[in-house]
Amino acid sequence: MNSDQLARRTMLTGAIGAAAMVGLGVNVAGAQAPSTFQPPRHEQDDWLDQVPGKHRVIIDATSANGAGEALLFARNLFAGNRAPYGLTDTDVATVVCYRHDATRFGFGDTIWAKYGQLFSDYLKFTDPKTQKAPATNVYTVAGYGEDLSSLGVTIGDVQKRGVQFAICDGSTRRVSQLLARATKGTADDIYKDLVANAIPGGRFVNLGVIAVTRAQERGYALLSVG
Repeated sequence: MNSDQLARRTMLTGAIGAAAMVGLGVNVAGAQAPSTFQPPRHEQDDWLDQVPGKHRVIIDATSANGAGEALLFARNLFAGNRAPYGLTDTDVATVVCYRHDATRFGFGDTIWAKYGQLFSDYLKFTDPKTQKAPATNVYTVAGYGEDLSSLGVTIGDVQKRGVQFAICDGSTRRVSQLLARATKGTADDIYKDLVANAIPGGRFVNLGVIAVTRAQERGYALLSVG
C-alpha cells in the first residue's frame, strides 16, 4: 500500500468513526451531548404529585362522548393493573381532565336542570333514555349501561377508586358567556353558579391544555379519548 492509499483509508476511517459518534449522540469533539431537558416546576401543578400511585395516567376528554369514555378507560386501567400485575387501585394515579366540550360534564345536576336544553343544543347530545335534552349529568347516573359511551361507569364509581377530576376553568368561563347571551343573564353570576355546582371533588384548573401538558412533564402518560 502506497502513501496515497494509506492517507485515503485513514480519512475514510475517520469519517465513518465521526458519523458513528454523531449517531450515538456524542459530540465529535469528544464532549457528551447535552443532558435531557428538565422543565421547571410550578406550585400550581403540585397537586399532581399528591395523587398516590406507582403509575401515572391523565385521560384527556374534549367531547360529550369522550367524557364518558374517560370513565370507562379509567375503570379499565384499574382492572388491567390488578391482573396480571397484582396492583391495587392506589398504585395507579389517574386524573381525568374535562376540557373543551367535555367541560359541561364537570357540572352537577343543578346546572343541567337549568341549562340542559342549551347544553344539548350546543353539543348535539341527548339523554339516550328519553331522546331529549338531559335534565341531569347523565355520567353521574347509574343504569344507562351501553346506551352511553361510559358503558354504565359513573363519575362516582371511579372517584371512589381514587380518580381525580380536573375541570377547565377557561372553558367554564366560555360556557358562562354563552349561557349569558342565551339567557340574558350575567356571565359573572353564571360562572359563580357553575363553579359552586361542579361535580363533587372536581378541581378547576386554569386551562385544561395546561393541566394535560404539565401532567406529562410530571410523569403522567397521556390517554386521549377525544
